[in-house]
Order: sequence, then structure tokens, then C-alpha cells
Amino acid sequence: MKKAIMRLVEFSINRPKLVVFLTIIVTLLFAIQFPKIRIDTDPENMLKADEPIRVFHKNVKKEFGIEEMIVLGIAREDGIFHKDSLERIKRISDGILRIKGVIADDVMSLTVTNNVVGMDGTLNVRPPMVDVPETDAEIERLRKEVLDNPLFKDRIVSSDGKGSSIYVPIESKDIAHEIGEKIKVLYKKENGPERYYLAGLPIAEDTFGSEMFVQMGLTAPMAGVLLMIVFFIIFRRISFVVPPMMVAMLSVAWTMGGLIGSGFTVHIMSSMIPVFLMPIAICETVHILSDFYEKLPQVNDRKKAILAVFDELVKPLFFAPITTAVGFADLALADIPPVKVFGIFIAIGIVIAWFLSMTFLPALLMLIKEKRPIVKEETGSKVLGWIGRFSLGKSMAVVLTGAILLAISAYGITTLKVNDNPVKWFKSHHPIRVADRELNKLIGGTYISYLVLESEAEDEIKKPEVMGYMEALQKHLETNPIVGKTTSIVDVVKRVNYVLHDEDQRSQILPKDQNTTGQYLFLFLMSSSPDELDHFVDYTYQKANIWVQLKSGDNRDMTAVVEDVENYIKGNPLPDGIKVQWSGLPFLNITWQKLMVNGMLKATIGTWWVVFLLMVLQFRSIWWGIVGMLPLVFAVVFSYGLIGFIGKEYDMPIAVCSTLALGLGDDFAIHFISRFRQRFRETKELKQAMELTMGGEPALAIFRNALVVGLGFFPMVMATLTPYVTVGLFFGALAFFSGVTTLIFLPALIGSFKKVLLKI
Repeated sequence: MKKAIMRLVEFSINRPKLVVFLTIIVTLLFAIQFPKIRIDTDPENMLKADEPIRVFHKNVKKEFGIEEMIVLGIAREDGIFHKDSLERIKRISDGILRIKGVIADDVMSLTVTNNVVGMDGTLNVRPPMVDVPETDAEIERLRKEVLDNPLFKDRIVSSDGKGSSIYVPIESKDIAHEIGEKIKVLYKKENGPERYYLAGLPIAEDTFGSEMFVQMGLTAPMAGVLLMIVFFIIFRRISFVVPPMMVAMLSVAWTMGGLIGSGFTVHIMSSMIPVFLMPIAICETVHILSDFYEKLPQVNDRKKAILAVFDELVKPLFFAPITTAVGFADLALADIPPVKVFGIFIAIGIVIAWFLSMTFLPALLMLIKEKRPIVKEETGSKVLGWIGRFSLGKSMAVVLTGAILLAISAYGITTLKVNDNPVKWFKSHHPIRVADRELNKLIGGTYISYLVLESEAEDEIKKPEVMGYMEALQKHLETNPIVGKTTSIVDVVKRVNYVLHDEDQRSQILPKDQNTTGQYLFLFLMSSSPDELDHFVDYTYQKANIWVQLKSGDNRDMTAVVEDVENYIKGNPLPDGIKVQWSGLPFLNITWQKLMVNGMLKATIGTWWVVFLLMVLQFRSIWWGIVGMLPLVFAVVFSYGLIGFIGKEYDMPIAVCSTLALGLGDDFAIHFISRFRQRFRETKELKQAMELTMGGEPALAIFRNALVVGLGFFPMVMATLTPYVTVGLFFGALAFFSGVTTLIFLPALIGSFKKVLLKI
């Protein structure tokens, strides 16, 4: 292996112009793939196409004629029941109906959603506001009509009369942002005291996709600039800044070009590849440049210096990226397709970065000439040398301290709360978050789930015991503070009964027999249209759909509601032959979150064992493999324990970082152990070998690497999207902490277990 790699390096330094030319050609081949890019930001696609819950959700949408919805809230402090506000609501509603991509027939608002009222002793089904009322008396009549109807109250009009909502079903989720922008144009034309809020999971998810690439377009260049500054500070010469940045940018270009050219869509996960890969790609270049920076003044010959660097580093330069790549590739164990793609292509990108470091980097080092000679400097290693002496001298105390911190951190991990919410992918001041907060105060909730009751016999839903059970279940659900509103066929039947009995409050009940229920439903459909009830019941009355509006989109809140219903059903068994099942985007989200948590756990465990085995293989020692893993374990456990203690939720970015940290952190341990063992073989003396390792280039290169990787993620903190902020803060800090932990604990571990490790 070493000979093959060295021949590759020698070829590159002997024919540098050819290597650079071939690199440019390959880069162009990957670059022409970029126009083929396809973007997908739908969290539903976090699940496999044949995932049972996803198949059921698709069937529910088809059977009940349901499409994903955007919700527009219109609020006025002194109430919306004023002529000018009602006129604006009507104009906006009419405008929404004309927007391409909006399913006009299913829009719900004051102007188009049918209400059940009595007129001259007959049932009349029509929208409450076909025309805007002219007089105060007519406005008051409208107010009473809609607030008196549970189908409208806290659904289309808030119970305090201060707000109204328009539910906008759309043809597909990937046009939600586009339609939202057109709706904004409509209400921005209106001048009045109203406030407008656009909410709903589809618009949050699609808006995230729209802003995602803007953020990547900003943070990726910022990361590049920051890395260049860090490199310049470290080496103080431009000639050492250009090569690693070229390796990083080419690695990103080849990887993303390969992903797009292979036909994969760019999802939320894969959009993070450039910012993840850029700092990781330069890990090996830092070690190469650090050694080159040290050796060139000694031999005063570029070719000899490069060959000497690679001859000494070839093994850790091979094993470190391989184990890192394996760490990312283990994400293929997850049951979530975008996570698989992300992990595999990050792994491919790391291999590409390694290949470029073995070919393109030495070729550039041969072509770039220094205008001023490199002078060996000793700055920056005195503190590290002191840390090495302290850790080695107080090895047992350092190890014991680490063990205590590890135990405390392990307890912190038990306090982690698993949760996610696509709306919280935006910062708190973002219009999406503001709309979400305000609109969920105003109406029954913008997060719509569906609880489907199903039987095998026709007309089963009309039976009094089934209708009564649905009514009781709805009443129970509405006692849950997370649930703001439920709506079903039960509410329609009760409304018809109420209207036919001259709006006698005592008649807001269900009929006691199936025939009467059937007659009421027949009257309702005859007075409206044959498909009026399609959202609530199927044609044969074998299935019924309860709309459950939640005031929170947090996965843990949806989970709590699901568990609440399960407990209710245990205490109140379903009628014979009836079964229930959940559907809707909030329920899909908790399903993929479970898969994410389980997938990351499997991937982390798998990565742990693979990295451990690779370390044992490289060092030909189980004990060195264990010691090499311990600092990394400490860094990961400590970081996650800290997350648990500060109350940060375990969400998608945090879950992904767990595996990535294992994949990246091993780089530091491999380089440290490889270089220390080499020094020990040369000196045969522990303290001297440790002094050469910690006080010399190995430790300094590790510290530089940790600093570069940590800072490389920092620009993500400035993003407006919280997943990028989380990754920037957490993974950047974790990478830096892994490097520092390696430098503090490895000398202590080696000192404590020297008899086993060094056979002395």
C-alpha cells in the first residue's frame, strides 16, 4: 500500500502540470452536471416510498380528497366584523381562487365554505358571506351565524371575532412557497389595520427549501474565506493558503457533481454537503503542510521535502480518512433515504479529498514558488509541550477526572429530549415562526392531522354507537391543550339537527337512530353538492375522517396526542368492527423522527465498531485500538451530555452529528498515536517520545486541524435557518473539542497504561 501511494505522489511531483491539467478536465466534467440539479425539501421524502404509514397517508388523501394546505390568517385588534375588513377578506379570497396551483373547489373561507342554516322551514346550505354585508345589522347577523356554528368557530373565524382564516389547498407541496408569495402580493395591496399571517407545514417546508440554497450560497463562501484567513495566520504566506483551499473546493465540486449527475435530488441533508465537506477535506492537507513547513527549511529542496513528508505520513494519511469515510458511510444503515445519500456522498467526498491530497496538492506544491525563504519557527508548541508533560506526569489524576466527567455526561445524555418541528427550522423572528405563533393563538391550530375510523361493512359509520363514539372521542381530544379544534361528520349531523329544530340549543345532539342520521345527511347533500362531505366520510360510509388541528407542530406534542388517544381507547374500547389509524404531515414527521433516532443509533454503534477494528488493524493492537477510541468517546459523550443539561432538543441536525463526530474525531487519535509510536521506536524512552510528539509538529498539526475544522463550521452560525446554526455550533465545537481532548487525554492514557501499551 505504502509503495503504491508513494508512486502516486512521485508521479504528481514529477509531472505537476499534467496532474493539474487532468484535474481541470475532470472538474469540468463534474461541473457540467450542475444544471441538472433537482431540489427536494419535502420531509415526507425522509421516508421510503413504500413505508406503510406513507402509503396510508397517500390513500387517506385520495379517499377523502385531501390536499396539503397553506393557512392565511387575517387579524384585526378590534375584530374583523367591520365592512372594510370583510371587503378585504372577500377580495383576497377571490384572488386566491384565481391563483394557478390552488385547488379552488376546496378553499375554505367565509366566502366559499358552506354553512347550514334554516330558511322558511327548510335546510339551506350556502357560504355565510356570498356578498359583503352593508349594514351593521347584517354584519351582526353574519357574526352570530358563523360563531354559532362549530364548523366555523375557531376554524374559519376565531371565537373572539378578532381573526379569520383562509385554508388554501394546493396541488403539490413543492409550489407552496411560490403560491405563498402570490398570496402576499394580494394582501399587500390592501391598506388597513389588519395583520396577515401565512402558516402551515407545506409553506414552512417549501420556504425552507427556497432559503436553503441562499444560505448555502452565503455560508459556503464565508467558510472558505474564514479558512483562508486561518491558514494565512498559521503559515503567514499565501502560497500555503491556495493549495488546501483548491483541494477543498475541488472535493466539493466533484462530490456534488457526482451526486447530481447520478440522478439524486438535493435534499435538506445533501444541501449541507459543501459546508460539511470543505473543512473535513482539508484535514489531511493541514498535516501535510505542517510537516512540509517544518521540513523544507531543513532539506532546502521542494521535491525531497515533499517526499519526506509523505514517506513519514503515508499510513496515517491513509487510515485517518478511510476511518472518517467509514464513519459517514455508516449512515447508509439509516432507514431514511436522504440520510443514506448524504452519508455515502460525504464518504465519497472524503475519498476524493484524499486522492487530491495525494496528487493535486503535491503537484501544486511543486509549481508554487516561494518569493521568500521559509524559516523554521518554534512558536505555538510550548503550551502543547507543557500540556503533554502535565498529562503524562499526572496521568492517573487526569484519567480519573475524565472518568468522573464521563459519568456525569452519561447522565446528561439520559435527559435528552427527542423532538423536531420543520417550522422551528427558522429562527424565532422569521415571518414563518411569527405567523405560526400568532395564528395558533388565533384559531384552532395550523397543524392538521387526520384520525381515520374504518370498518369493513357499509353504512357502519352512521350507526349511533359509532357516531356517539366519534363525538366522545372529539370531546376528549379537545380537552388536550395541544388540540385546538376537531371537526368530523358528527359536527355536520349535529348542525343539521340543530337547524331543523329551529336552532333549539337542546337539539345540538346526535340523532338516536341510524335512519335519521342517514336522512339528515341526504338532506344536507341535496341542499349543497354530492361531494360536500368527501373530506369527512367516504361514499359507502365505511370510513370517517376526524380533522384534528394542533396548536403545535412539535413531534413530541404530536406523539403526546397519539398516546392520549391510545390511552382513551384502552379505557373506552372502540365499537365492534371499528379500527383507527392516524395520518397527516405531523404524524409522518414523528414517524421519520423515530427512524432517524433509531437509524443514527445503529449508525453510531456500527461506526464505533468499524473505526475500532480499523484502529486495531492499523496499530496491530487491541489495546491501542481501545486507547485510540477513548478520547473520541469522551468528546462525544461530554458534548451530548452538555446538550442534555442545557435543555437543547435532540433534533435532526444533532442526530446526524453523533455519527459524523465519530467519523471525524478518529483522525486526531490516529495521527497522534501513529506519530507517538514512531517517536517511541526511535527514542525507546516515554518522556522523550511524548515531548517530541506534544512539543513538536504532530501535536501542533492536530491542534491546527481542530482549529481549522472548528472555525470552518462557524459561518453556519450566521444562517437564518436553525439546522445550519445547530450544525455550525455543535459540530464545529465538537470537532474542536475532539482535537483538544485527544491532546489532553491521550498522553494521560498512555502514561497510565504504559505497561500494556509499551510493554515497559
